[in-house]
Amino acid sequence: MSTRRLKVMFKEGYSYDIRVGNRLLVNLGIHMRDVTKATKAVVITDDNVGSLYLTKVRAALLKAEFEVFDLTIPAGEESKNVVVAAELWDALAHLGIGRDGVVVGLGGGVVGDIAAFVASTYMRGIDCVQVPTSLLAMVDSSIGGKTGINLKGGKNLVGTFKQPIYVAADLETLSTLPDGEWENGFAEIAKSALIDGTDFYQWLVDNTEGMRAHDETVIQQAIVQSLTFKARVVANDETEQGLRECLNYGHTFGHALEAAAGYGALSHGRAVAEGMRFAARLAVEALEAPEQLANTQDTLLDKLGLNPVTKVFPADELYERMFSDKKVRNSELRFVLLNRIGDWVTVVVDPDLVKIYLILWEQARMKGENPGKREEV
Repeated sequence: MSTRRLKVMFKEGYSYDIRVGNRLLVNLGIHMRDVTKATKAVVITDDNVGSLYLTKVRAALLKAEFEVFDLTIPAGEESKNVVVAAELWDALAHLGIGRDGVVVGLGGGVVGDIAAFVASTYMRGIDCVQVPTSLLAMVDSSIGGKTGINLKGGKNLVGTFKQPIYVAADLETLSTLPDGEWENGFAEIAKSALIDGTDFYQWLVDNTEGMRAHDETVIQQAIVQSLTFKARVVANDETEQGLRECLNYGHTFGHALEAAAGYGALSHGRAVAEGMRFAARLAVEALEAPEQLANTQDTLLDKLGLNPVTKVFPADELYERMFSDKKVRNSELRFVLLNRIGDWVTVVVDPDLVKIYLILWEQARMKGENPGKREEV
């Protein structure tokens, strides 16, 4: 399989490369030499990913004559906090890392977020390379420059915008993913296809079987199409002043679900997919969007194995948690909604309408009904 190469280009004139293919870990040092003058490389990973790929990455960096260090954090969302960030800052200082250093984030979204956050704030910013090892990180968090850590009040409430200097998505790392991590990536790919428009959406509909079979050619194309879409959005709105908000489709309700369940109890993919289902039904009332849109979206999510959430969460709790969403302005709930595939808007939704739909959502699950049907939400 040939490596696919993309470039994220910004109006200000800077850019960075993304590679999607095989053998990118063993060639990491060579490719990094093309984009950085750093002499020291600090690999930040977690104890799951590190046990699988750290030795290979260290060898690749040493071969390219970097002085190599590595820092390992506990796996899981609970590591994405200010205490762990401070430990990493202190470790960089103890190792004598200066502006001659580059941080390499080796792992999924948690590692990528905190590694980039630490790189962006240490010494007011040193270079960062993203080496995503999960499908979700490959199609979403590894590009675009969003970094962040969580607070008790919500997810990603502290962060920066820090673009990587290079992204290496090695498909070989996907072979070790558990099922939950695949569905995380599938949800983000579905989100991108629904927002991007009919061509990407139709391709995804036609290739759901290949996606679920983890066909490498299909997965590579899905990653490339998702990255092409996101790169275009990010290049035109780097710091989320307008256009980039479309990437939050399904996330307002999805993040509330994740928080209510306790981070890690409900996969990000299932939560975002449920958020998209909720948003599609809300759009019928708020935008007079066609009911068929919700049914069409349901079919796609079902074919990808992103089944509706059946566990009951209190409507009042979900409503309160929505107000920690980053799109809230002046205490108003704002949702990314679709008029049709490829046609989205960010709108303020009447809080009473949101409450009604949350109550209907809760009631459907309490009755044990199929939450995918239009009449229940």
